[in-house]
Amino acid sequence: MSQDDILQSTKTVIQGLEALKNEHGKMLENILETPPTSPKDANKIEEKAGLLRKSMDMIELGIGEAQVMMQLGNHLQNLEAEKHKLRTQVKRLCQENAWLRDELATSQKKLHDCEQSNASYSVELEHLKFLKDVKQYDVNDNNSSTTNTSSGQTADLVNDLFPTDDDAYMDQQSVQERNQSYADLMMTPSQSASGSFISSTGYEIPARLKTLHNLVIQYASQGRYEVAVPLCRQALEDLEKTSGHQHPDVATMLNILALVYRDQSKFKEAAALLNDALAIREKTLGHDHPAVAATLNNLAVLYGKRNKFKEAEVLCKRALEIREKCLGSVHPDVAKQLNNLALLCQNQGKYDEVESYYKRAIDIYTKTLGIDDPNVAKTKNNLASAYLKQQKYKEAEQIYKDVLTRAQEKDPSNKPPVPGQQQENSSGATGGNYDAQGGWYKTILSDQPTVTTTLKNLSLLYRRQGKYEAAETLENCAAKARKDPQAIIQALNIVKQTNLNTQQQPPPSSTS
Repeated sequence: MSQDDILQSTKTVIQGLEALKNEHGKMLENILETPPTSPKDANKIEEKAGLLRKSMDMIELGIGEAQVMMQLGNHLQNLEAEKHKLRTQVKRLCQENAWLRDELATSQKKLHDCEQSNASYSVELEHLKFLKDVKQYDVNDNNSSTTNTSSGQTADLVNDLFPTDDDAYMDQQSVQERNQSYADLMMTPSQSASGSFISSTGYEIPARLKTLHNLVIQYASQGRYEVAVPLCRQALEDLEKTSGHQHPDVATMLNILALVYRDQSKFKEAAALLNDALAIREKTLGHDHPAVAATLNNLAVLYGKRNKFKEAEVLCKRALEIREKCLGSVHPDVAKQLNNLALLCQNQGKYDEVESYYKRAIDIYTKTLGIDDPNVAKTKNNLASAYLKQQKYKEAEQIYKDVLTRAQEKDPSNKPPVPGQQQENSSGATGGNYDAQGGWYKTILSDQPTVTTTLKNLSLLYRRQGKYEAAETLENCAAKARKDPQAIIQALNIVKQTNLNTQQQPPPSSTS
């Protein structure tokens, strides 16, 4: 039965009960009006009246329950009507929500299109600026002849537009050098009479290509890869149309694009470009050309970043052979290659070879650039880190202290002042930074990054040796070194005190 049927039946029942109640009331009145003839008749009349009253009470109860059911039915109808109303409102809100979502999607699409258009216009604008910059070099290139450079030039053969690739493994403790890689790439080669730039790899780099390289490096150093990559690709297409794919300039452009991909961690794409550049340079310049060694080194660095150390070691050794053949065994670029090779071997646990490579690199740097060259200190730090991994704490500590001592005694003419006196500087005046720390103070500041790195490494060594107080103090001094150069002097004094304590410490007594 439906709800309406139940309500209709309840109404009928109420009407029946009302009629029955009236009938019982009339019967009760008739009985009570009839006079009894005998006591026995009086008892019967009372009994019948009681039964009728009881029936009337039951009827009234039924009528009350029926009325309650009617009220519940009305309440349920009201609830159903309210429910229907709410459903209608929900449906309307859903329709409004769907409409708002459509409007939002349309607005987001328009915003995305505008952003793409803006990025496209920015790339086009930068490209037009680049074309304007290189237009003057194109005129010079059309009116001048090509000048061949001799293979015996002593320019920086490692750089080849990628000087930092050789240094990528040289100073494994310094994270900040990674951030300075693009700044180092802006090194300017020598310029020929024709307006082209003479590459250290033995061929001329067109001036427009060097300008493009500078632009790409600038954008990449700022993280604007969405501009740098299209610029590289456009220049690569232009070079391939004018010079063909098998040309050294195309290989150079492939190297530049590979570096951008490498810094985006797109190692697969970077490896493909470097292999292509290697094939071009081997075909056009020969297998033993310094440019081939540079590309081999770049590829080895890339494999090293992907933890393919064995493959990287093979490439690095071949690059080392080429550079030794072209430059001789005692050349700074050979030392850089030895640094990279040492780190690759270190990652494979070949510590005997690591020590040999680092010591040879230190010897080359010392002979060619001098003992105070920063590369000497960096390579010594690398050798000390290798000792640290082998738990050769004594050897590592001695190297770190040698670096710090050399930083303090870098300028032999500067001596610590006599107590109670002021040291006279080169201009004849007294005071300044020389008063309290001696003449080596300004020299220390010039080597601050190297000294800071060495202090951090030495603090790590002290912590492993259980010298926690000295280690914590050195770490604090290294952290404050940028803002407060006095912290470096404080750290060097701590190192001296540590040396003194070590020398004065009595030997351990034997135990039975």
